[in-house]
Amino acid sequence: MYLSKEEKAEIFAKYSPTKKATDTGSPESQIALLTVRINHITQHLQEHKKDNSSRRGLMKLVGQRKRLLKYLESRDIERYRNIIKELNIRK
Repeated sequence: MYLSKEEKAEIFAKYSPTKKATDTGSPESQIALLTVRINHITQHLQEHKKDNSSRRGLMKLVGQRKRLLKYLESRDIERYRNIIKELNIRK
C-alpha cells in the first residue's frame, strides 16, 4: 500500500473540521484522502498509458469525490469552499 496508517492519520488530522486523526467520517477528510489516491493513480497512468483497469478505478474515485463535494456544497458552502481551496481542486 502506498499510504501507511500514520500518513492517513496525518491527512485526517489536517483536513477534518475537528482536527482529530480519528475523524475519518467527515466529508473533508474523505475528500482529502480521495484526492491523494487520485493524484497517485494519475501519476501511475502517466507512465502506464494502457492500464485501463486503473483508469476505471480512477474514474470511480473521481465520481465518489464529486458526490462528496456535492453533498458538502449543499450542507455547508463555507466548508466546501475551504476544502476546494486547500486541496487546490478545480471546480
